Amino acid sequence: MRYLAHTAHKQFVGLLMGCVAWIITTAATGLNEWRLWHVQDTTVVSSGVAWVGIWRACFYSHTLARFEFCRKMDITAGYLPPEIVAAQVLMVLAIACGLAGNVAAFYAVRMVYFSVMRRNRLRLTFAVAGSLYVLTGVCSSVPLVWNMTSVMANQSIDFPPEFHMPSAPTQQRVGAAVAVGLAGSLLIMGLLSSSLSGTHVPRPPALATPSIGP
Repeated sequence: MRYLAHTAHKQFVGLLMGCVAWIITTAATGLNEWRLWHVQDTTVVSSGVAWVGIWRACFYSHTLARFEFCRKMDITAGYLPPEIVAAQVLMVLAIACGLAGNVAAFYAVRMVYFSVMRRNRLRLTFAVAGSLYVLTGVCSSVPLVWNMTSVMANQSIDFPPEFHMPSAPTQQRVGAAVAVGLAGSLLIMGLLSSSLSGTHVPRPPALATPSIGP
């Protein structure tokens, strides 16, 4: 058992980084700053900048009842562009896959360090964990890149009147949530797929059979 444990340090580091990448992906999903909209009319949007996420749009205002005004964006709303709808679905799927990947990786590493039975399942379990990590990275990177492309093309969103936002900004920039999410996607696809899905955990040497004396 000691021999197996001494060969799995790379996989243990991969598990730790998988947890970090999953936390980053979860944080990016909840952040509002996917798009930064600069508006010319500051009558309602007092700061001149609105934050458009995949779940809600927010801005600071001195004329509305709440200083930080936010409106939720439902996936069934007809005004949402396809990249935001896809982000709502795929980012949640990425969180679920990342959590499942962490569970599989934890189980595999636990077998290496503590289990003396069922060693033939190690390779399969590590492969499942690595595949789930790669799927997590793909599910998160697609909406992130798609939304970033939409921001660079300065595409508009036809918000309803209760949002108090124009359909098109004078200028928009990529928000911090996209950068955070891309960092998590690159981390989970690059480091973790190589350290977990390509795992090589050698078998321990066979124990010598003691001889029975006369």
